[in-house]
Amino acid sequence: MSIPGDQPFQPPRDAGASAAVFRILIVDDDPALRRTFPHVLANAGRTFDETGSIAEAIDHLERQHYDLVLLDYRLPDATGLALLDWLVEHRRDEAVIIISGEDAIDAAIGALRRGADDYVRKPYHVAQLQRAVDSALHKAALEKANRAMSQRLKASERLHRYLVESSPDLIFTLDSEGRFSYINPRVKALLGYERNNLMRRPFTTLVMPEDVERICTLLAQPSSLPGESFSVELRLRRDRSATHEDDSVTVSLTGIPMQAQGADPRKAGLYGVARDISERKRAEEIISFQAYHDQLTHLPNRVLFKDRLELAIAQAQRRTGALAVMFVDIDRFKLVNDTYGHAEGDALLRAIAARLSATLRRGDTLARLGGDEFTVLLPDINTPEDAEVIASKILEALAAPIMLSQGEYRATVSVGISLFPRDGATAEDLTRHADIAMYQVKRSGKNAFRFFDPALNTHHRERITLENDLRNALGRAEFELHYQPQVSLAQRRIVGLEALLRWNHPVLGSLGPSGFIQVAEELGLIGEISTWVLEQACAQLAQWRTEGHDGLRMSVNLSPFDFDKRDIVSSVTECLERHDVPASQMELEITESMMMNDSAGVAAKVRALRAAGVSVAIDDFGTGYSALAYLQKFPVSTLKIDRSFVRDLEGPMTNPIISAITGIARGFDLDIVAEGVEQAEQAEALQMLGCDIMQGYYFARPAPAAEVRSWLQQPSMVFPVH
Repeated sequence: MSIPGDQPFQPPRDAGASAAVFRILIVDDDPALRRTFPHVLANAGRTFDETGSIAEAIDHLERQHYDLVLLDYRLPDATGLALLDWLVEHRRDEAVIIISGEDAIDAAIGALRRGADDYVRKPYHVAQLQRAVDSALHKAALEKANRAMSQRLKASERLHRYLVESSPDLIFTLDSEGRFSYINPRVKALLGYERNNLMRRPFTTLVMPEDVERICTLLAQPSSLPGESFSVELRLRRDRSATHEDDSVTVSLTGIPMQAQGADPRKAGLYGVARDISERKRAEEIISFQAYHDQLTHLPNRVLFKDRLELAIAQAQRRTGALAVMFVDIDRFKLVNDTYGHAEGDALLRAIAARLSATLRRGDTLARLGGDEFTVLLPDINTPEDAEVIASKILEALAAPIMLSQGEYRATVSVGISLFPRDGATAEDLTRHADIAMYQVKRSGKNAFRFFDPALNTHHRERITLENDLRNALGRAEFELHYQPQVSLAQRRIVGLEALLRWNHPVLGSLGPSGFIQVAEELGLIGEISTWVLEQACAQLAQWRTEGHDGLRMSVNLSPFDFDKRDIVSSVTECLERHDVPASQMELEITESMMMNDSAGVAAKVRALRAAGVSVAIDDFGTGYSALAYLQKFPVSTLKIDRSFVRDLEGPMTNPIISAITGIARGFDLDIVAEGVEQAEQAEALQMLGCDIMQGYYFARPAPAAEVRSWLQQPSMVFPVH
């Protein structure tokens, strides 16, 4: 971008430098004398032109700039004074030495008054002429250098003024009393104020009341070192009469104290730069909200509920009080999803969440754990009957039908209740026992509530049976891998497959990981299972490679155990070597919560995997602890957008979140995969938002390797025809 009036900077030239070239014009009507001057004044770096009249001299001067003119006083067409007048009139800066045979002092005085630099009388002494010329050229060089310096200074000032006036940041200076002494035009666009109206007004008039004390403290602090700066985030008021936007703008302010002249240690004022970080703060707030809240209902999630429950337990222990935990499960919710679709199921969840919230007291917490499960914390109860009252209100609140787009629906819930300290002393125990009590209600007919009763704890017996069966599952070859394709809409081909574990239980049928992985982790079996999954996935990928499908990427889910207890890097690389699979075709998926636990250790292993060529993806990105700082710390390669965002694409907050995630991915040069795509509209919307690679039931359900082989041979099978 060019700056009007600006000229390229040139380095200053030393007036006495040997490389300097001086041009000298000799104006004299005596040809012999003209030829003598160059010999008398010869010096390195001097060039001479000569002429015999004023008219010829002007012609030379109009075509060429000279450093010095040696001018005879009397010439055929005029006196040398005429040329002096011409030089003044045309604002020329050539030095002039009059060389004349005039004896009258008036001639010399007149020439000097008209602008001549020196006067040498004929016949001249060579030394005198040489001294006059040397002095004039030295003076001319100094003046030229001074003019160049002045021009560079003005250009620098123009550049600085342009940068400050055009800056996207708010730049200002304050005097020693904290009042504006300068503010750039950005204040109009950012806050709506005319900058002239702010001059001499205190800076604090722009600061929101909650931040005034903090900024006053910073402004009042003495500066121990010249140029010592401070940085602070604060909110500045907007002029509500000039803008219809938010009342304030969040800025990151950097302040640099300006010192008084001399040895005075007091601050003479402050130089400040305020950058608008409102969008970044909004993005951080959204990500923070997602970490602790359910995306569908905006209720606290499992993490926040656990935090509040642990706090309530600690408070109850100090005052020897009691509290209750409720586990609320919607009856026959799967029927709604299967009959009317997930959109209606989501609408039902939101409606039930609203009714449950209306029944609770101030200070109670309602959370959604996921699916059709809610939990309630009642932190202040005196007797079990207090919890009964709330449970009865919940059942009554759902007695009225709920209006869905498909018509009325009458929902019921099963409620399990556990009490502190009777039924447990930890958050885990109280939640688990409330869950057990809820299942007892389910088995007894639903639409009721029940307190935890250890004597009827059939859930524990089922758990023991499941544990025993799980211990024998590997030996009985009951595990199987299914694969779900990851497709590129732009390329219309399968670019990867996610390996998904299935347990073919002899009694319960095919179970997904959610039905047994947590049990496997608690039993210490997860390491063996993960090793089996990795071996099977590598072997299958190697088989497909021999069949000509050598461009696929295999995604394998890892548990926290794999990072905490195993040498995961060597396990993966050795497995890849055994099956002759390139590391670039293996992707390991980790969760956000894994990054939070021993983040330094996990980050080191992620870096080692990436150095070995293995890709690492963050699964269900945006539903947990996602933060920009962790993306800088963990060199992952892929972000997987959680199915909850895909399912709620029409929600008011979802599109901005997905756009933010795709923007983050582009900024960090990461791949993006969207999970849980079930409809053509979702695929089209995601593609519009910048996501090309997707997986979900819309393309294909997870299937055994034999069925996947036909997809690889004919990829069009996974692309529905519109």
